[in-house]
Amino acid sequence: MEALLVVDIQNDFLPGGALAVDDGDAVIAVANALQPHFERVIATQDWHPADHGSFAANHTGKQPGELIELDGLSQILWPVHCVQGTPGSRLAADLETDGIEKIFYKGTDPRVDSYSAFADNAHRRKTGLGDYLQEQGIDSLYMLGLATDYCVLFSVLDACQAGLRTHVVVDGCRGVELQPGDSERALRQMQQAGAQLVDSREILGTATRSRASA
Repeated sequence: MEALLVVDIQNDFLPGGALAVDDGDAVIAVANALQPHFERVIATQDWHPADHGSFAANHTGKQPGELIELDGLSQILWPVHCVQGTPGSRLAADLETDGIEKIFYKGTDPRVDSYSAFADNAHRRKTGLGDYLQEQGIDSLYMLGLATDYCVLFSVLDACQAGLRTHVVVDGCRGVELQPGDSERALRQMQQAGAQLVDSREILGTATRSRASA
């Protein structure tokens, strides 16, 4: 069975947000168009406590973009974003959510960041997504969302590692681009891990995937 995974389309990652991704709002229309073409639609949300160790504001004298060591892992420091229950943590208002069956929350442990939809960066704590996919008989996953070079990338790598047939909807993703070219490098890394890069138009032209035809 196939499923669509919508990654972190949240207010803080949209233009005007605390950690805005350039052109990030462009992915919303792609996500909305694709949802009816999948029997299962699931989503993730960054869901940080206010004292999260990845926030530069929680480290005296540090600025976003700097590197530190956090609980034994190298950690990029970020602006405060997607704090649990804040407007910035909410899914985008224009994102269709009626068809989303389940949301998986990540980044809840203040001691470790969590880019992947499957587990934290140290792989110490799982989100439950892997078990859910297995229980539902989902073996093929299509992903889109924010951001290409972080949460989409690490989610795709974990999906490939788990043996899932993994597809990245490229026109449904946008990157942070801390360094120019990060998104392109991330896409190549996904391909090297075994993921297939697709365009939403390829999916929209495949009627067999539609809920209406199921």
